[in-house]
Amino acid sequence: MVTTSQSNDPRTPPTTAGHAPVPEYGTPPPAVSACDVVTVPARQGLEAVDILRRGTGEAVGPVLHHDGGDTLGFLVPPGTAAAWDVPGSTCTRTDGRGLTLLPEPPLEGSDWLLPPGDADLATDPAVLRAALGEAARTIEAADNCR
Repeated sequence: MVTTSQSNDPRTPPTTAGHAPVPEYGTPPPAVSACDVVTVPARQGLEAVDILRRGTGEAVGPVLHHDGGDTLGFLVPPGTAAAWDVPGSTCTRTDGRGLTLLPEPPLEGSDWLLPPGDADLATDPAVLRAALGEAARTIEAADNCR
């Protein structure tokens, strides 16, 4: 069962999480037994990654770049989807299906922007919420200057 929490913003399509086994790896790496994935438009997500990485030590977890480059997916702790309400984003619960963090992306058609090992295990949802808000304000300000 996949549970999705989405804001009422019609610009953000719902997403699903899925992955295929990767047989070329001998010993299976550790898996996140359950995680949620916050999906945002790529422009806002890239801005949020920049904000998080230049922040005051706030960590950013693995980030997927998927859907033909149109969206980014931030791995967040399990339970985040139940209360996620950030406009323009969707949070999907993987329902304990065990998203395995391999060098290869877990979703077909995706690639790691910040791969596991180069990032913390998951992004703190409160920190991500603040970064996405700041990113939205930055983008709005830039668009209004045109």
